[in-house]
Amino acid sequence: MPVREGALDRSAIAALVGLAPTDAIQFYGATPVTQRAASIQGASVVSVSSNITIAASLTAWIVEVTNTLIGLGLWKGST
Repeated sequence: MPVREGALDRSAIAALVGLAPTDAIQFYGATPVTQRAASIQGASVVSVSSNITIAASLTAWIVEVTNTLIGLGLWKGST
């Protein structure tokens, strides 16, 4: 698949980055990655019954968001 730049419509206030979950994208020279798929993305972190479970779900969500941002090159991780 050929490499292409993200489409930018100058008449609108939006930029399109990646057209499909399998399109690899990158920022700031990081390795191009495809869309992440984790089980935490399909579950609500606030629909659980106990505070311990809510805390664990929120922690898992924060870890997933952090890993996603690091993978895209938008957050400087430990690398």
